[in-house]
Amino acid sequence: MRRLYFLMPDIATTHGLVEELLLSHVEEHHIHVVAKEGTPMEELPEANLMQKSDFIPAVEKGLSLGAATGLICGLVAMALPVTGVIVGGGAVLFIAAAGAGVGGLMSSLVGAGLPSSRLEKFEERINAGEVLVLVDVKRPRVHEIQELVRKHHPEADIQGTEPLSPPFP
Repeated sequence: MRRLYFLMPDIATTHGLVEELLLSHVEEHHIHVVAKEGTPMEELPEANLMQKSDFIPAVEKGLSLGAATGLICGLVAMALPVTGVIVGGGAVLFIAAAGAGVGGLMSSLVGAGLPSSRLEKFEERINAGEVLVLVDVKRPRVHEIQELVRKHHPEADIQGTEPLSPPFP
């Protein structure tokens, strides 16, 4: 999956774009709209916490750092049995998994409270009244959707694409 970014001049043109995307068989839960706070979104599919915050990148970092920390702690406990308890390979894996869980949980709490670093570059234009539309499509449809927008919405400012990480919206 790839995420496409389009800046639209206002809500009215955003409605037209969203309708065309829906008619082009892009499912509504793959369309996310970000507008200035207080903008009436009416029936537009508004972006949620996953798109507006750094929740996903924070979880990814927390899982990997927590697992690495847990693995190191488990290996140290295995190498230095100062307590008289012998730690085996299963215990090391358990400690690594526990570290990943704690790291993922703690970092997700932090990430949910931070604005998305991916959307920072659009913040000024959104605050000026433009509307950001994020569209998640499979890789083979990227060119098709961009051409549809160019053809039917020349007022749209196409801001590029990026891979979704993780591969779910």
